[in-house]
Amino acid sequence: MVYYFTSNVIDPPATIYFHADNLSSAHIYLRLTPEQTWDALPKELVEECAQLTKANSIEGNKKDNVTIVYTPWANLHKNAGMATGQVGFRDPKRTKKTLVPTRLNPTINRLEKTRRARPVDDLPADKEAHLARQRATKRAENERRQKEADGVARERREEKERRERGYEDLMAEGGRSNEEGFDEDDFM
Repeated sequence: MVYYFTSNVIDPPATIYFHADNLSSAHIYLRLTPEQTWDALPKELVEECAQLTKANSIEGNKKDNVTIVYTPWANLHKNAGMATGQVGFRDPKRTKKTLVPTRLNPTINRLEKTRRARPVDDLPADKEAHLARQRATKRAENERRQKEADGVARERREEKERRERGYEDLMAEGGRSNEEGFDEDDFM
């Protein structure tokens, strides 16, 4: 089973990974809203995720002062030589740590009531649906940009035609030409 703790968002753009530092623990993933960034998460949200991580660690749940590490999912690094469940970080500077002094049972109980457990078999379908939504959003954005670019090009073309027509209209309406017997030398 995979456990999710998500902020109530249908199509989140980023995922944050929480894990107990130097202890075996659950891997907690937090999906962010479009407005959120991983380095500016609300303190209460980080504390809730850290409490959930501590509570789902066999060793960490029994200890006080457990350090929880969190980082964007894209910063995780896994290679064939690592043990099952072990991960590293591509850039250790892109990690943050928070200290959980003690387990807060009211917080854990509240979070456990909202937990959703789904079989791992659903994950590929969920991922494909998420990627399809992202592709549709990008396609719509590209179409909007293309329409804007087409509109700007049309306006420029129309402006150029107006200028060219303006000279033609000027010459046709009241402009003089040498055909009418006007000679510039006779001007003075």
